[in-house]
Amino acid sequence: MQPAKLKADDFSHYPPEARALAVRHLALIQQLPLAFAALLMREVQQYDWRFPAERRVLDDQFSYLDSLSSSDRESLLRGFAGVQLPEKVMRIDWVRQPQDFLNALTACLWSTHQIDGFRQTAEAYTQAWRKARPEPQPAMPRLSIVVLGTGLYKEDYALFRKLRPEGMYFPKVTPGQGWQAIVAAAQKRASAHPEPYRHWYVEGATADPALASTFTSTSYDGMSGARQALLTRVQKIIASGDGGPEKLRTAMAMITPEQLGMQVNGQNEALRRFEADVLTEGSGTQIFSTTFVQWTAREALRRAQPYTLVLRYAPRQRKLPMNVMLSGDSQQAGPDAAGSLMDADIGAFYTWLNQQRLTGAGESSLLAWSEEHQQAVAVGPALPRGTVAASEATVQQMLAMLTS
Repeated sequence: MQPAKLKADDFSHYPPEARALAVRHLALIQQLPLAFAALLMREVQQYDWRFPAERRVLDDQFSYLDSLSSSDRESLLRGFAGVQLPEKVMRIDWVRQPQDFLNALTACLWSTHQIDGFRQTAEAYTQAWRKARPEPQPAMPRLSIVVLGTGLYKEDYALFRKLRPEGMYFPKVTPGQGWQAIVAAAQKRASAHPEPYRHWYVEGATADPALASTFTSTSYDGMSGARQALLTRVQKIIASGDGGPEKLRTAMAMITPEQLGMQVNGQNEALRRFEADVLTEGSGTQIFSTTFVQWTAREALRRAQPYTLVLRYAPRQRKLPMNVMLSGDSQQAGPDAAGSLMDADIGAFYTWLNQQRLTGAGESSLLAWSEEHQQAVAVGPALPRGTVAASEATVQQMLAMLTS
């Protein structure tokens, strides 16, 4: 079906807010090229459980497209309209199943050598609408705190080598009350700007209730039931011998939080679906706690654009043969202290890179601290880059340097 033939009833199966959004912009959607309309419908269909930052992106795009004249909109989207699609792709119900359509579209673009032109058109469109609707600046400077927790240790390991050039390295941190200082500073920030999904806490073991109760929070241990349920499904698909990696990927993309045993209600659906995405889309998030923390941080920054992000890494299991790891039997694997430390170290650097992709990057800060090694690095506009602290400091003092 071409977009021009769409009717309001075609969105009857969408969740309430998504349906209202589609119907409100029906006249616009009817004028869009098929490939572009399907891309847009994939986002619209999930509108009800998207974070506020993601909703704003979609609202801004509709606002921008509505503001264009018909000729300007046609010119901007001409590359999408020129995509040549076979009949079997055209027959897919892109309104009800936009992801199925997009999977087939992607395969078609690659096989027919249209992918480069499509990508150029998509990039030009993104640049145009983002120029017209710039991302707003954060209400407060962003701060990420990365804790390399107890049990992460490697003798003679040079910590934070990639982060040291970005800020001030503290070779000796005063032990004691470091985590308590982090909790207090994070809670103060959340109280100052208590917007939904703007303050996150990601834990690699069991979450601390003192922070989990006031932050958007998820933890590796808290997801144990969902992780095991997913691994059981993966094992069944592999054991069936029916299909390969593509079938597995497709099956995982269709899994809902409820199928993983998560308790979902109107208050937590956005977070539960986010957690399900972390498990079904992230490679290794189901098995390694360090991967879970790093990937969750990446996705939280990309999708929710938080003001405050607290990460605490815990020891992950040792690597074992894949069939053993997929079984979910972690009793066979002891903790890997050195490997966990190296994972968390590079994870802290990735968090800094991902935070720098957001608006307000010039005012953003990061503190990475190793509890076992009692070393840290602080990165922020108030601290000179590539320097070494001349004296010992507490975690509280380092936070004050970044937030004062």
